Amino acid sequence: MLIAVNRRSALLLAAALMAPSSRGVRIALPRPTGVHPIGTTTAHLVDHARRDPWHPERARELMVTLTYPARRSGHTAWLPPSVADYADTQLAAMGVALNSVDWAKSTRYACDGAPISGRFPVVLFSPGLQAPREPYSALTDDLASHGYFVVSMSHTYEAAAVEFPGGRVERGVEISGSPESMKRVIDTRVADTRFVLDQLGRFKGADLSRIGAFGHSSGEYTAGETMVWDRRIGAGINLDGAMCYSSGIDGTPYLPGEVVTRGLDRPFLLLGEQMRHPDTGVNGMHDHRPGSFDRTWVDFWPNQRGYRRDFTLHAGRHLSFSDLQVLLPQLGTRLSLAAREAAIGTVDPTRSVAAQRAYVAAFFDLHLRGRDTRLLDGPSPAFPELTFVP
Repeated sequence: MLIAVNRRSALLLAAALMAPSSRGVRIALPRPTGVHPIGTTTAHLVDHARRDPWHPERARELMVTLTYPARRSGHTAWLPPSVADYADTQLAAMGVALNSVDWAKSTRYACDGAPISGRFPVVLFSPGLQAPREPYSALTDDLASHGYFVVSMSHTYEAAAVEFPGGRVERGVEISGSPESMKRVIDTRVADTRFVLDQLGRFKGADLSRIGAFGHSSGEYTAGETMVWDRRIGAGINLDGAMCYSSGIDGTPYLPGEVVTRGLDRPFLLLGEQMRHPDTGVNGMHDHRPGSFDRTWVDFWPNQRGYRRDFTLHAGRHLSFSDLQVLLPQLGTRLSLAAREAAIGTVDPTRSVAAQRAYVAAFFDLHLRGRDTRLLDGPSPAFPELTFVP
């Protein structure tokens, strides 16, 4: 099932996040391409009006990372210890030796607590199923460097690990992948996103008149589905995710989201992989044309009333849209070539990250700032890694 493929990929993402070590490789994140220095901080948000769907005795709690243009530059930790600790045994199961990465020295290009340098459009980010928010920094930090106030969410009790103030860590529950389970996941994510929208006024520098959203895998479904119910979000991006509770493959029911059946009257970008079918091994394109492995993109396209674009990352895979595109190539022989290609494909890693950054920034520049770089008009010789799908 397509949903199951994305869930396995999300688990692989968690598996590839390694425990801290003083003896491993220092992973180098690519330097952001925008003109702004980057600041960052975290915020603990409590929705007292909503009970947690997995722990109804508690109010719903979230942790978010705020990344924004700042008055000074610096470096800060890439992953919190709780995320790395959780993933240590998972990495070992992939065949990568313990202590292969020095997480203490693997940092982001962001200054913790730096003052914001102005007022900027807001972009919300939601990660893949069961994935924490932190391993998408290559995209979110870069977007902030282009003049955006980026709010990255972790969806508590679904994400593998969420660290709260005082060192409290909440672990993820088991997600079965059934239609009922996936509906609970997406409904919770939509409610989380709308609650975060309600809280944006707390944050200095957030321009609430210009709001976008994007996400990876189930995170993109979150962005699109939230746009159906909340008009505060003016533009959205789908990074390689099915927009359904159940895919309709292998005898399962086809249960598309409202974003598919209704479409949107606001701009939406599809950015997919050249994927490999898990059963046949046949390569195919994740796009809106008939024959795509994902029926939701095919059905969404004619219902989309607003601006629409579709691009495919040639030779990429599902996790090319996460920081694994940066991390795995730097492991060298510590990770088998087959495991690497299953996660991120054979696309040149540096070129893949550069293309994704350019198109995400160009889309939000066009629809939140009114700045048209013409990059989204069709094929670009500057980025042959992305195929324009008319």
